[in-house]
Amino acid sequence: MTHYTISVAYGDGIGPEIMDAVLNIFNAAEVPLNYEFVEMGKKYFEQGYSNGMSAEAQHNIEKNGVLFKGPMETPKGAGMKSINVTARKFWSTFANRRHFRSLKGVDTVYSKAGIPIDITIVRENIEDTYGGIEHLNTHDLAVSRRFISRPGSMQVHRFAFEMAKKEGLKKVSCGHKANIMKITDGLFLETFYEVAKDYPEIDANDIIVDDLCMKLVVDPKRFEVVVLPNLQGDIVSDLCAGLVGGLGFAPSANIGERISIFEAVHGTAPDIAGKNIANPTSLLLSGLMMLKHLGLQSHAVVIENALLRTLEDGVHTGDFGDRVIPASDTSDFAQAIIANLGRLPKESRPKIAQPDFTWVKPEPSTETIMMTTEAKGLQSIDGFDVFIESSEDPKTIVEKLKHIIPAEMNLQNISNRGTQVWPNGSYFTECINHYGLRFLCAASINKAQFFSLMAEIDKIFSVVSFEMLLNLNGKRGYSLAQGE
Repeated sequence: MTHYTISVAYGDGIGPEIMDAVLNIFNAAEVPLNYEFVEMGKKYFEQGYSNGMSAEAQHNIEKNGVLFKGPMETPKGAGMKSINVTARKFWSTFANRRHFRSLKGVDTVYSKAGIPIDITIVRENIEDTYGGIEHLNTHDLAVSRRFISRPGSMQVHRFAFEMAKKEGLKKVSCGHKANIMKITDGLFLETFYEVAKDYPEIDANDIIVDDLCMKLVVDPKRFEVVVLPNLQGDIVSDLCAGLVGGLGFAPSANIGERISIFEAVHGTAPDIAGKNIANPTSLLLSGLMMLKHLGLQSHAVVIENALLRTLEDGVHTGDFGDRVIPASDTSDFAQAIIANLGRLPKESRPKIAQPDFTWVKPEPSTETIMMTTEAKGLQSIDGFDVFIESSEDPKTIVEKLKHIIPAEMNLQNISNRGTQVWPNGSYFTECINHYGLRFLCAASINKAQFFSLMAEIDKIFSVVSFEMLLNLNGKRGYSLAQGE
């Protein structure tokens, strides 16, 4: 049997304890893996590595194509970005898959009511507000850029449908907020149905994310696979973790075309680090997803059945389980699973392995990878939005601008925090020192004219930002203000 080499990062806090427990289980089950340990996390931030890892660690992970990692801490402050988010984005692991299911021995409101949970959340992992691109436009206004791309959306949707097809699942739901964010979430939803056409055997449907959250709590059985944008997916994933007992039972796989990351998604729990009492279940379940990704189906199922049998036997760490039964420490919990290798669960249905297959490590890229789709129809510019800093009344702003606006341009409206305040508005609309000026043009605008006007506006007010108003094949590529 082929032995694969993977990169392993212990992580911070309880990371080393739970990783040792999982690797001991893998070794006892004779999983054909070789481990190359890499250094990542808090202490590497503190040593001056801005991305939380050394160049050697980066090279090792890119060579092996798989990273198995414990929880990691990003030091607070100093502008440092999350090592977990950075790693996912750095290696374009575009799909975050989390599988939430009821486990015997893990009591929840739903298990006590006899309601089984079995839901897979697929979260877009690269885009959305997780670009972390933020600016102060004025001392009173912060702005965050939200990216939703057609190629990125199609990529994660196809992953969700392919996964459902491979695993015999019949329903894929798209969670979104396209009723409010009509362009960004609208694009995410539009591409969902484009991809769904290739999978007619699967029921494709969509649901607004707030309604999704309510229905997940009220009737979770109605969902099988849910695919969401990044931020919404992050929130809904934690909601689903709560349905099955918490993040300690929530495995996570971050899948990319060339590199994949398998990790525990809970925190580093520094208050119990070094005490050998942490629960390794989340990391173990993530490890089982990794084994299946590598084609080691039979090994994954043997370990999974042993875990299920161990939970049925009442073995538990201090964070869950029957309080009448003394809690096991991390090492003893792992040893109980090892003792059950080869045994099947008695109360739940044993897992049956799919055929093993040979994993082929993707070839590394030697140049920048561009993801684009073919533009359809004509693209033109309807006008532009200019954002200024001012504490003056909208009517005063108009009076100061009217003599510099060229005849071919029309000041359509002025908005404040997304609400129109001129020419129509309400004195009950409370404003801040940040206005959006929308200019529309009778014909396609010459950009030089726009920049010339913006320079003139900046002589009167402080221009803090601007956006072009694109029109794609007769379809407006920009939102309207409230009341416009």
